[in-house]
Amino acid sequence: MGNLGETLMEELNCETVCTIGGIGIAESVVVTWIIMAAVVLLSILLTRNLKVEHPGRGQLMLEYVVTWLQDIGKSIVGEEGAQYASYLTSVLIYLGIANLIGVLGFKPPTKDLNVTAALAIMSIILIEAAGIRKKGVKRWLKSFVEPVVLVTPINVLEIFIKPLSLCMRLFGNVLGAFVIMKLIESILPVGLPVLFSMYFDLFDGLIQAYVFVFLTGLFIKEAVE
Repeated sequence: MGNLGETLMEELNCETVCTIGGIGIAESVVVTWIIMAAVVLLSILLTRNLKVEHPGRGQLMLEYVVTWLQDIGKSIVGEEGAQYASYLTSVLIYLGIANLIGVLGFKPPTKDLNVTAALAIMSIILIEAAGIRKKGVKRWLKSFVEPVVLVTPINVLEIFIKPLSLCMRLFGNVLGAFVIMKLIESILPVGLPVLFSMYFDLFDGLIQAYVFVFLTGLFIKEAVE
């Protein structure tokens, strides 16, 4: 228990793995590169020799999984925001792998506040861009004074609250899971931590990925309505 604070600080400390051109590359960036390389390589391997007629079982299964993932995004944003479903699917795949990669011994990138902040900023830029594209600049600006002019500061503040909420929700849940695991390990080092690790590393990691994507999709849907 006494070392929990020190251990927590070690986990939050993003070590610089290497330096490229005088720029330090954090561990979370390297792990993200590994995830990207693995996804690209897997995509190349799985999409070889695709057939239009008489596809094999492997291709049918692949098509089912891809369609299922895309439908998750489409079901959130609706028909008007269907064009943004691909972004939501990509983020869902990345966050799902990033939250589960700790099982393989890597440090999840989502433990780095910079990573969750970057994802939140990307999402809020897309959300506002979707609103501008749908409504036009004039109607988008007009929406800040609706329903009455008095709420304009609140509507403007909401632009900054949304990414902060997305960022801290994802980061806080991942960090909270780590703290709970350390407390459990301090009480009962053997047996019980394995069961809770299965929950926090597998189930909870996927849930947090879905929640981030769901909220992003929900904000996009509101922007294009």
